[in-house]
Amino acid sequence: MTGKVSVVIEQDDHGCYAWCPELKGCQSQGATVEETLTSIRKAIDLFLLTMTDEERAAVLSREILATAIEVHA
Repeated sequence: MTGKVSVVIEQDDHGCYAWCPELKGCQSQGATVEETLTSIRKAIDLFLLTMTDEERAAVLSREILATAIEVHA
């Protein structure tokens, strides 16, 4: 089964942290964005292996939309 999941990457002075909203608890980190993407892909693959076919189908069919908005502070 092929599908897409959302990945959020946060960057700070210590590197990057990534998590997947569809897969509660699936997270990873790395020194760079590229390293973090590689790491979160592996985490997602392993996370999906722990799920039943039905669970996998449900999370891979969800769509999470994200955007940035301008705010005045």
